[in-house]
This record gives sequence, structure tokens and C-alpha cells, in this order.
Amino acid sequence: MSITVNKKAFHDYAIEEKYEAGMALQGWEVKAIRAGRMNLKESYVIIKNGEIWLIGMHITPLSTASTHINPDPVRTRKLLLHAREIGKLIGKVERAGYTLVPLDLHYVRGRIKLDIGLAKGKKQHDKRADEQEKSAKREVQRAMKERLR
Repeated sequence: MSITVNKKAFHDYAIEEKYEAGMALQGWEVKAIRAGRMNLKESYVIIKNGEIWLIGMHITPLSTASTHINPDPVRTRKLLLHAREIGKLIGKVERAGYTLVPLDLHYVRGRIKLDIGLAKGKKQHDKRADEQEKSAKREVQRAMKERLR
């Protein structure tokens, strides 16, 4: 079940592979995500010291959060992947010029997971071509719908 999708990532990047990663979260963050108070738009993924980190994901703390902690809404969060997957991602990002982008935050058996995509940036003309293709598909769907009536 999807919580939020980073639509901007699909617009700005050509996604080649997807990986599902766990996240190291604090209790107040889990409660806020379950309440739907997060934003993936400005976030990105980096590799540092052989570990994968999510930077810039904003989680707005609930007003009922504990009084003895000081929540940081945009703290850096560690992503949890198998060592083999991390090694593969490091190789592609460093050698092949790929970047890692967060795509989708969702639940898997009650756990919060994040899909990250191995992506290459799109040029402006690629974005325009995608937009034209989408509008053409929309027109075909509308025509088919009208014909069925």
C-alpha cells in the first residue's frame, strides 16, 4: 500500500532499476508517517562510507510527540539494504554516472519501505517527448470512452 509517490522523480529522471530499502526511523517519525505528514519532493539519496542515506525527506512531527525529545523534521535517515545491493549501487553510481532518487514510500507487512531508483537525468527534449506521449494516450482513452457511450 503506497503512502506517497515522488512524481517529480519520474518527470526529471529516466528510472532504470528499482530497489526496495528499509528505513531506520524513530518512533515519532513512524507515527507521523502513518498520519500522512511527510514529503519526498526535495529529498535525494547519497552513498557515504559504504552506506546509503536519505537526505531532505521532511516529516512533520505530530503535536502529541514526546516532550523529552526535540524532533528534527529533515534529519538524515539511513536506508537498509543488503550488502550485495549496496555494492552494486556503489559501482553504478560511481562508474556509470547514475544517480539514486527516492520514488515511493509504502507499507510491506506493516513496515515502512522506500523504493529507490537507479536513474539518469532526462534532457529537456526527452521531457517534452514524454509529455506529448502522455497527452496522446489520454486522447486515445477519451476517444475510446466516447465511442463506448
